[in-house]
Amino acid sequence: MENVPRVGVAVFVLRGKTVLLGRRRSSIGDSTYALPGGHLEFGESFEECAARELKEETGLDIQKTDFLTATNTIFKEPKPAQYVTIFMRAMLDNPQQVPQTLEPDKCYGWDWYNWEDLPNPLFWPLEKMVQSGFNPFPAE
Repeated sequence: MENVPRVGVAVFVLRGKTVLLGRRRSSIGDSTYALPGGHLEFGESFEECAARELKEETGLDIQKTDFLTATNTIFKEPKPAQYVTIFMRAMLDNPQQVPQTLEPDKCYGWDWYNWEDLPNPLFWPLEKMVQSGFNPFPAE
């Protein structure tokens, strides 16, 4: 297959001043911390994709899903790939929900991290956003 851009949807699930991150098990960005998300399926809205991917990966349900930004990232390794990533923001339906690791072949586990004290290393696209001063939290 020739190199064609793929569309991914990542979701900032916010709880207080924390964000949900998982440690990736992947050929791209292995062992880095990343947002939940995945590939946009044909006919799906960004909101539907965010909710589906989060449910598949963590078992969590969300509400109040908003579009935040989009990025265009070119990965050179392990093989060339281009991703347009749609970043969404959402709140939990029930703040008492606990994330589960439902895809252990893709993620070591999920946890809540304070935005001011994120773990290292971050997945490259997320690290770039953080370094640029991006803040996923709504203005107060």
